[in-house]
Amino acid sequence: MGAVTSSMAAKFAFFPPNPPSYGLEVEESSGKLRMTGVASTARKENVDVLKLPTKRGNDIVAVYIKNPSASLTLLYSHGNAADLGQMYELFAELSVILRVNLLGYDYSGYGKSTGKPSEQNTYADIEAAYRCLVEKYGVKEEDVILYGQSVGSGPTLDLATRLPSLRAVILHSPILSGLRVMYPVKRTYWFDIYKNIDKIPLVNCPVLVIHGTADDVVDCSHGKRLAELCKEKYEPLWVKGGNHCDLELYPEYIKHLKRFVAIIEKSPHLRNGSGKFTEQSESARKSTDFREKSRSSTDRRENSRPSVDQREKPRCSTDRGEKSSVNTDKRERSRKSVDRSEKTNNLDQPEKARNSIDRLAIYTD
Repeated sequence: MGAVTSSMAAKFAFFPPNPPSYGLEVEESSGKLRMTGVASTARKENVDVLKLPTKRGNDIVAVYIKNPSASLTLLYSHGNAADLGQMYELFAELSVILRVNLLGYDYSGYGKSTGKPSEQNTYADIEAAYRCLVEKYGVKEEDVILYGQSVGSGPTLDLATRLPSLRAVILHSPILSGLRVMYPVKRTYWFDIYKNIDKIPLVNCPVLVIHGTADDVVDCSHGKRLAELCKEKYEPLWVKGGNHCDLELYPEYIKHLKRFVAIIEKSPHLRNGSGKFTEQSESARKSTDFREKSRSSTDRRENSRPSVDQREKPRCSTDRGEKSSVNTDKRERSRKSVDRSEKTNNLDQPEKARNSIDRLAIYTD
């Protein structure tokens, strides 16, 4: 019975593009694997296309984009109804804008990866991707940021619970669980998939949640609840009017993301053991311009933040909501709530056309 239920849930949850949006071929001159049917501004010598074996017997395709000036690495788990060909240009842009190395991968059954999509396969897929970062590229756990978009929040949080020294997590339009996307249930059932609501309290690193207030696939209430349950909160971003697949087109998306990554990069020891996302000691902060004062809830805005950490103008989309969080709402009392009643959105619909992943609305500050 359990296998049947899980199989049914998997059919609702996964919609790999058919046919795949890219091809694979081996270059005669170098013997390296490369993707066909994609265009990118990334320098050829900084891109590796890989096939990674998983512990469940599948071979998944991954792309690693190196940024020579990066100290952090982003491991990106993409959303539903997308594959690496569609995400490739966004990956290249994020690597440059955020100044990070980036590894993105296709789940089993997506793109040119073998096997079939399933919850357990995605857990094995992200493990294979992470193992590649450690073994092939020498990346340390404390230098990794996990990025999970939509369904990708599932494998992202699952892995995050098992990496105690992880640097940070970014959740983009995340889900509370598979069943909660389809039905407004109030408890976790044994046959549910991607039980993020139960896993997020086990994550011990700073977490940034980004969600659109007009998301008609995964209601914004999913992101809001996950933000409330984080141990180490960072100021979430609620993109006013943002839907499920277009958040990259909003200027506040990249500004907020850049600020988060910049703080994470320059503040490697933000944790004080109390479960709070706190500032560094004053002596360790002399080399930076970050002055986050009184960050007891970690969501208060940083003062005197030049360059990429300037306050966005206007911040209409980031300054609303969160009335149910004790810590994060001390500064929100006069603001309107963007809570929308949790609709019974159905996960068994593919995400809308992903024109948002072809470009960002803003490239530099």
